Amino acid sequence: MRSIRLQFFSIIIVILLILLLLFNTYPLISSRDLVFQEKESGMLSQASVVAASLSGLDSLGRGGIEEVLRLMDVSGYGRVAVADEHGTLVYDSGGGGAPEELLRALEGKNVFRSDFDETAFFSACAVPFTTQNGQRGALYLYERDQERAGLIMTVQGRIRASSLAIAGLAIVLVLVFAELLLSRIRELVQSMRIVAGGDYEHRLKVKGKDEIAELGDEFNLLTERLDETEKQRRRFVSDASHELKTPLASIRLLADSVVQNDNVDMATVREFAADISSEARRLQRTTEELLDLSRLDDGVQRLSEPVDLKQVALDALVPLRPVAAERQVHLHPELSEGCVIMANTDDMFHVIFNLTENAVKYNVPDGDVWIRLEADEEKIMLTVADSGIGIPEEDRLNIFSRFYRVDKARSRASGGTGLGLSIVHDAVLAHGGSIAVGANKPQGSVFVVTFPRPDEEETGI
Repeated sequence: MRSIRLQFFSIIIVILLILLLLFNTYPLISSRDLVFQEKESGMLSQASVVAASLSGLDSLGRGGIEEVLRLMDVSGYGRVAVADEHGTLVYDSGGGGAPEELLRALEGKNVFRSDFDETAFFSACAVPFTTQNGQRGALYLYERDQERAGLIMTVQGRIRASSLAIAGLAIVLVLVFAELLLSRIRELVQSMRIVAGGDYEHRLKVKGKDEIAELGDEFNLLTERLDETEKQRRRFVSDASHELKTPLASIRLLADSVVQNDNVDMATVREFAADISSEARRLQRTTEELLDLSRLDDGVQRLSEPVDLKQVALDALVPLRPVAAERQVHLHPELSEGCVIMANTDDMFHVIFNLTENAVKYNVPDGDVWIRLEADEEKIMLTVADSGIGIPEEDRLNIFSRFYRVDKARSRASGGTGLGLSIVHDAVLAHGGSIAVGANKPQGSVFVVTFPRPDEEETGI
C-alpha cells in the first residue's frame, strides 16, 4: 500500500510542478512578448515620424535638430541621438559613444532591440533618413520602462502566490482523497484475507457507487458463491460418507453375525450372503456414480461421436423391462428415426437409463412410462413421462441436487442414492443440452431433455 501511495503522490506532485511551472512562466513570457511587440510598433512608428521631420532639414546642424525634436516632443525617451553618415554623433541627449543600433541603421535598415530583466524594459530603435541636400543620417531612440515591468511583475507575483496556495490546497485534498481511497482498498484486501482464511460468510460493507464499490459488490458475490460451494462440498462429503457408511456397516454386521454364530445353518448363511451381495452392489453403484460426478465436475469430457439416441434408448430399455414387469409397469417407447447428436454413448445411456428407471421405480401398479424421441430442424428432444406418484411442487427445484430424495424412506428401500438425476443433469449440460421437469396431468411427472441438432458435416451422416 505504501508503494501505491508513493506512486500516486509522486504523480500528483509531478503534475502540480508542471502546472506551477506553466502558470509561472507562460503568463510572464506572453506578457513580455506582447510588450516587446507594442514597443517595437510604437517606437519604430514614432522614430519614422521624427526621421521624416529631420529629412526636411537642409543640413544636420545641432540647432535644427534640437528644434525638430522639441516640436516632436521626444522628451519621454531616456536618450535621443542623431548621427551623420560617418557615424559621428551630431546630437546626443544622453552622452556616450554611438550605439550599435545607430551604426546599423546607417546601412539603410530599421533596427529595434528590447530586453527585460524583471525591473524594466530596455528598448532601443534606430531608423535612417536623408536630408534635403542628400546627406544621410540616422535617428536613435532609447527607453527604459519601469512602470510596465513593475505591473507585469506584480501580476506575476499574484499569480505565483495564488498558484502556490492552490497547489498546497490540491496536495492536501489529494492526500485526503488518497487516504480515503487506500483505506477502502485496505478494507477490500483485509476482507480477502479473511475469506482466504476460511470465513466464507464474511461480507464487505460496500460504500458509494464508484468502481471500488462495484469491485466490492463483485467480491461479495464471489464470496457468496464460495460460501455456497463450500456448504455444498461439506454437505456432499457428509452425504457421500453416509451413503458409503450405511452399506459398509450392513456388510460388517452381516459378516460378523455369520462369523460369531457357530450354530448358523446354511440357509441363513445364504440369506446373509445375498444381503451382503446386495449391499456390495449398492456400494459399488454409489462409488461409480460418485466417480461419474467427479469426472463431470472436473470437465473431463469423453470423446464425442455421432450417437443414435434411438438405438441407445432401445439398449437402455433391455435391462429395465424385467424391472418394469416385476413392478407391473408398462413401457411405451415412441422413438423417431434420425435422432443423432454429437455426444458420448455411455453418457447418453446413463441419461436415458436413469430417467426411465426412476419413472419405473416411482410408479404405481399397472402404471405407464412413455419414452419419446422427436426431432426437428434445430433440436432433438427426449421426453420421459410416467403416471406415477409425481414430484411435489416444492421439491422440483432441488431434484437435481446431489443426494436429494423426494421420499427418502422409499428411495432407500428401492436402492436409490440420490445421485442419478444429478448425473443426468450434469451429463446433459456437458453435451450442450438442457433438461426441464414438469408434472403430468392428472398425476406423474415428465422430464424433457433437449439437444441442439448437429449438421451433416459434424455427424458425417
